[in-house]
Parts: sequence; C-alpha cells; structure tokens
Amino acid sequence: MIKKIGFALLAPAIALAFAIAVAAAALLAVGVSPVVAFGLMWEFGTTPTSVASIINRAVPLYVSAVAVAIGFQMKLFNIGVEGQYLVAALFAAWVGGSIAVWAPLHILIIILVAAGVGALWAGIAGLLKVTRGVNEVVATIMLNFIGFSVVGFFLGNFFSVDARALNQSTPPLPPSGQLPNLNWIFTLLGFSEPRGTELQGFVIFAILIGVGYHLLVWKTRFGFDLRASGMNPGAARMSGINPKRMILYTMLISGGVAGMVGLSTMFGNLHAFTQDFPRLLGFTGIAVALLGRNNAVGMAFGALLFGFMQRSSLILDLNDIPKEVVQIIQGVVVLAVVIAYEVVARVMKNRQIRAASEATKSVPGGAKEAPA
Repeated sequence: MIKKIGFALLAPAIALAFAIAVAAAALLAVGVSPVVAFGLMWEFGTTPTSVASIINRAVPLYVSAVAVAIGFQMKLFNIGVEGQYLVAALFAAWVGGSIAVWAPLHILIIILVAAGVGALWAGIAGLLKVTRGVNEVVATIMLNFIGFSVVGFFLGNFFSVDARALNQSTPPLPPSGQLPNLNWIFTLLGFSEPRGTELQGFVIFAILIGVGYHLLVWKTRFGFDLRASGMNPGAARMSGINPKRMILYTMLISGGVAGMVGLSTMFGNLHAFTQDFPRLLGFTGIAVALLGRNNAVGMAFGALLFGFMQRSSLILDLNDIPKEVVQIIQGVVVLAVVIAYEVVARVMKNRQIRAASEATKSVPGGAKEAPA
C-alpha cells in the first residue's frame, strides 16, 4: 500500500520538478536568476493575505475539476463546464437577487438553482449522446458557445439592473444571500488576519463537494457502476448496467457540480453576475483534474498549486520579471504530469507482472516446462 502511494506521488513530483526546470531555463534565457524569482514568489505567496487569496482562487478550480472528474470516471469528456457554470451563475444570481428570505434558505435556493441549471445544460449533451450518438466533446464545446450567447442575451435584455450600463449586472444579492467570510480562522490559528482580502465562506461547501465526490465514486453502488462502465462498457452491460442511463446520470451530476463553480465568487465578493464575471475556470479545471488524477485530495493540491502560481506571479511584475514564467509552469506541468503518470503506470504494471511471474515459479508444480 505504501509503495502504491509512493508511486502515485512520484508522478506529480516528477512533473512539477520538470516544469520548474523548464521555467528556470526560460528565466535564465532573459537574464533573471531563477533562485531570486522563485524566492520572491514563495515569500509573497506565503503571507496570510496571499494564503486567503490562494484558497479563494483554488476553490472554483477545485469544484470545476470535480465536475470534470465525474465524467472522466466513466470516460466521458465534459468539456462544457465553462458554459455550464456561466449560465448557472447568471440564473442563480438573478433568482438570488430577486428574493429576500431567511438566510440559510436563501443560500440553499441559490445553490439549488445553480446546480439545477448546470445539470440541465449538461443534460442536453447527455441526451444527444444517448439518443443520437452525438460525441459529448463536440456537444459540450458547441454548448459552450451557445451558453456564452445565452448569458449575453439574458443579461442584456432581461436580468440587468440597468441595460444601458457599461458593466451590466443582475440585482445584487441581499445580505441574506451572502456568506460570511472565514478570516477568523487565521486568528484562531495564531496568524494575523488577511488585509484587503476575505477568505470566502464557500470553501466549506467546496470541501463538502469533494467529500461527496469521493463517497459517491468509491463508496456507493452508483459509483461502482460508474467506474465499471468506464473501464469496460461491454462487461458492465452484461452485468445489468444500463449504459445510456449511466451516461445521462453522469452528465447531469457533472453539470450539477459545474453549475456551482461560480458561487464562490458570487457569494464572496461580487454578490451579483456581471459582464466581467470570472472566465476560463472550466477549462483550467480540466488541467487541475488531470494533475490530481481525478482524486479528491489530489485535485485539491492541484487547485492550490494553480492558485499559488496565479497569486505569486503578481510579485514578478513589480520586480520587472516576466510573469509569463507562471504560464510556462502551468502548461508544462500539465503535459509533464500526463507523461509521468503514463510512465509510472507502466512501471507499476511491469512490477506486477514480474511479481506474479515470480510467485508462480515459487509454487511447486506451478510452472512446468513445455514438452519438447
């Protein structure tokens, strides 16, 4: 078991080391000391304010990665998280800004609307696949572009407080629809509170989403059917699993989780859906899912790594160091981790084959020479 965990950790460690080496080479090429650059990033990225910012950046990436990973478990590629969370965030913000009820109920309504809209949007791709055989990659990519247009149309014509404003916005969430910050955690742990940054309360929901994902995939009959359908669809069908139903359910669940990607920003600081609502969280979530190998804990570390790189890159500009080095690290680490995982998987497979062969030879009569 320990060896298995060690091999699992070896792949991302190799990928990260390789990515840092490539970034160091890029820095040297422009006359910058990698030691100085990485030292500045580490010093700036470990302050309480930066830690809060890193977690805030990591939360939507983690939720996005979980949404992608649910599909990956069944070999379904939900590339439409980007469109799903934007459409869901728009409708959830509009509903949340249009009502005022008891705070816990208000927050629950916003979450349910976001999850429901995301599930319905992803369900379109699932329905097309099971009824017409449309590839989910093509369907979800096309739904992304349709979703962008839907967001622009509804925000500009129906949901905006002022249709003539340069930055159109849905009605702001009332206090009952906002989550309190968690800055008190820093004081509780003996650190100074972040300055100018609030640790968003949605981090608790993100943790619950991760726990729910792990329990669903590894501790339920549905999760077993999900993984079985992904590993061997034919065998799963012979055991009584309905593949079309599993595809539809998987896309609905994946879309439901995707719908909650934008809630951390909505609950945390914007309190509305605006034209400059954060984008590209869905596409980055794919990279985080690959980095974390669809594991709940692994994706959390991957999201925090991306959050750290995004935050710490801000100090590079102030020191006349190209911040593009962070983009280099992000790109290379994703490519390297895929290669590293494949190499480690082959090494583990060869070790298992050799171990099985040696075990067979050690059994009396277990291995007999073939007759001449």
